Formats: sequence, structure tokens, C-alpha cells
Amino acid sequence: MLDISHVYKSFNIGTPVQKDALIDLSLHLNEGDFVTVIGGNGAGKSTMLNAVAGVFGVDEGTIKIAGNDVTKDPEYKRAKYIGRVFQDPLRGTAGDMWIEENLAFALRRGKRRSFKWGISNKEREQFVELLKTLDLGLENRLSAKVGLLSGGQRQALTLLMATIQKPQLLLLDEHTAALDPHTAKKVLDITNKVVTENNLTTLMITHNMKDAIKYGNRLIMMQDGRIIYDVAGEEKKNLKVSDLLVKFEEASGGEFANDRMMLAR
Repeated sequence: MLDISHVYKSFNIGTPVQKDALIDLSLHLNEGDFVTVIGGNGAGKSTMLNAVAGVFGVDEGTIKIAGNDVTKDPEYKRAKYIGRVFQDPLRGTAGDMWIEENLAFALRRGKRRSFKWGISNKEREQFVELLKTLDLGLENRLSAKVGLLSGGQRQALTLLMATIQKPQLLLLDEHTAALDPHTAKKVLDITNKVVTENNLTTLMITHNMKDAIKYGNRLIMMQDGRIIYDVAGEEKKNLKVSDLLVKFEEASGGEFANDRMMLAR
């Protein structure tokens, strides 16, 4: 479902502050893989997601989604394959619009537009059933403005919007980092349910090592634009945070230095 092959990406090329963000990066995801991504600051995690999404072009290498070479496609052309949730709960929704209007826009994304805007009863029933799965009481607030929701409610709604059309690839860029621990757990549990029930191929960046171990069927660790550790299946299930720290030191030759991730142990 996703093939990243020998990708390189540098910023500020030829200047004293050149940053080689991705170096010969290759990654293959099968359909239904749920991969968690960890690594220190500047490891290349978000750069990898942005490269896949088409936020910028890559210097070398290829990117394929569902067998389609999208390497040279702009971001808007890749949108038909991708659902994405960002760290900031405000980025995925329109605060001045109702909950049902936000869902309607997500449902109709990429489809032929007409002069008719009204939300049908069938669509409204679909939204109610979807919102019920969140267990946040939002199914009774279809006409509430999204800007009145809490950060956790808004992020959960964003997740629904990103997956309402069953994307071939779901990108989650630290989508719980701005939430308090209780709300973050709720959103992660909802994420796991949505991803698992819909068999969505997913890349999820997280700063929390415990979450990286708990969720998904595969874990990769990045450092200096490379994947330095890749583990799946039973081996992943049996991991402990201390194991990840040892693996990092073995692969990178240095100690793991990221205060936020260490505090999340």
C-alpha cells in the first residue's frame, strides 16, 4: 500500500545550514499495516510524512501509494489516497461550521460538486452512527459549531473526517501530543478502533514509547533521516521501553536524548 524507495531530501542545500533530513530512506507497508514511528528531535519523522503527503518534492527516490507512483504529484493530487490528522486539533476542522457541515465536506471531498448543498437525511443518519462510535455524545450535537468543542472532541472528529472515505493511507502526525493524558488515551483508543475495524494502512508518529509499543503491528525507529530499527509481530508485543532505549544505543552508537519522550515512559 505504501512504497518509499531510496528517498533523499535535504533543505537549504549548499548553505552552511544544510539539513539532510532523509537519507536513502526505504519503507514498505502492506495493506492493513499499522506502523508506529518514534525517534528523537530532527530524526526525520515528520519530514517522511510530509514527503509522502506531497507537501514538498523529494530530491531522489520514488514514492508509491497503492501501486501508483506519486513521486512528482502535488499535494492536492495525492489527497485522494490519503487521510491525515495533525498535532494541532484546529488544523483538521472548520471551527465556524457545524459538526454535520464538517462531516459533509469530508464525505464529499474529491467528488463532483453541484449547486446543491443541503445535507440529506441519509447523510445525517450516517453522521449520527459514525459519531456514536466515538462515545463522546457528539451524535446529539450535529448543529453545534466545531469551535465550541474541546481539543479532544475536535481531534476525534478530525479522525472521523480523515477516515470517512476509507483512505488507502492514513497519516497521524503526533495527533495526541497537544492533549492531556486522559484525553490522549481516549483519542488513541478511538484511533485504534477506527484503524482496526476499517483495516486502514496507517503511519502514526508518537513521542510516547509506551504508546508506540501498545498500538499497531509494527514499530520503526528513526534517527538522522534513516530507519535504524524495525520490529513487528510478537517481537514488538514483547518489547519494553528499556528495550527500545538499548536498541537505539546499539543502532545509533549514542544515548537517546529526547526529554519529552523520556518523560512519556
